[in-house]
Amino acid sequence: MFTLIDVHLNMIDDNAVFKAMADPTRREILRLLRHGEMTAGDLAGHFDMSKPSMSHHFSVLKEADLIIGRRDGQTIWYGLDTTVLEDVVAWVMDLAAPRPAPRKKRRKA
Repeated sequence: MFTLIDVHLNMIDDNAVFKAMADPTRREILRLLRHGEMTAGDLAGHFDMSKPSMSHHFSVLKEADLIIGRRDGQTIWYGLDTTVLEDVVAWVMDLAAPRPAPRKKRRKA
């Protein structure tokens, strides 16, 4: 039996989500975006890596639908998209939920 959460997680690329969240740099980017939108430059300032490397991290996060990017002139602003994260948390909670004990078969008298 599938739950609504299972169906929705199958609609998103759950491998992309877990791949994106597996990297500590990307997890830190997500943490930084908890407080609101930040520019690519502001985010990059928190890391000691090249612009192409940061761009790669942004691309992986966008492909997993974990962040949203918008252009404002020459500036790219990134924000957290919590929809997929909420689905993953719900899926994990569903895995951890206690299941009813199996019914015992009645003996024939």
